Amino acid sequence: MTPTTDPASSDGPGNSEASDRAGAPHDPSNASRASQAVNIDAPKIDSPTSDRRASDDANIDDDASRIGDAFADIAPRIADMVVEEEPLQPDWQALPARAHTVFRYVGLLGTLPPAAIGAMVLYGRFGAHATTWVAIGGIFATAIAFGLWLAYRRYRYTFWKLDHDGFAVKRGRLWQWETRVPTTRVQHLDLKRGPLERAHGLASVILHTAGTRLSAVSVSGMDLHDAERLRDYLTRQIDRQDGDDSDHA
Repeated sequence: MTPTTDPASSDGPGNSEASDRAGAPHDPSNASRASQAVNIDAPKIDSPTSDRRASDDANIDDDASRIGDAFADIAPRIADMVVEEEPLQPDWQALPARAHTVFRYVGLLGTLPPAAIGAMVLYGRFGAHATTWVAIGGIFATAIAFGLWLAYRRYRYTFWKLDHDGFAVKRGRLWQWETRVPTTRVQHLDLKRGPLERAHGLASVILHTAGTRLSAVSVSGMDLHDAERLRDYLTRQIDRQDGDDSDHA
């Protein structure tokens, strides 16, 4: 009779390992060392958030560098534009040709009314005679010629300039009259534009001064663009002086 073998009591390798696992006590230190080994051997995986943050920082640095380079290129141009906007004219500036046309109108309006009054007086006294009409014609011709001569003289011999010392006006040919107003003595500046000046793009500049013989200095027939730039420049100078005075006070 063949004896019966109990599989549970067999001493095979598989049964021995199973019995060792079943009977061996649990060691926490072994588990910790195994976990560390897994962490050390495991490959490092870069976080998408950190990569995106690094990319954003690099883009910001590039943008800042480009902005700095652009500003370095633009800054000299801005400085040149600011200098060009200052209406400093160290040389004497003549009035525009449009001013001559306006001065002719003004000259005729100034001489024709007195000529008309003289003609009416002459006609009322001597009546309608040939000599009377000749005299009236002579009066009007003289008035027109005198008005045009005044207009030409006013246009041809009027000059202005603006430098770091102030504003200056020069008039006349044989007898020249020059007036200089330092910037520190300008209280305020006005622009006056009549109908003729508005139609021809001109303006009259009036500088109100302090501590000088003349309380105001005016120049008629200036180009509107030059007059506005002159007003803005002197206004900035006056504001800067007021700010300096307040700081010293």
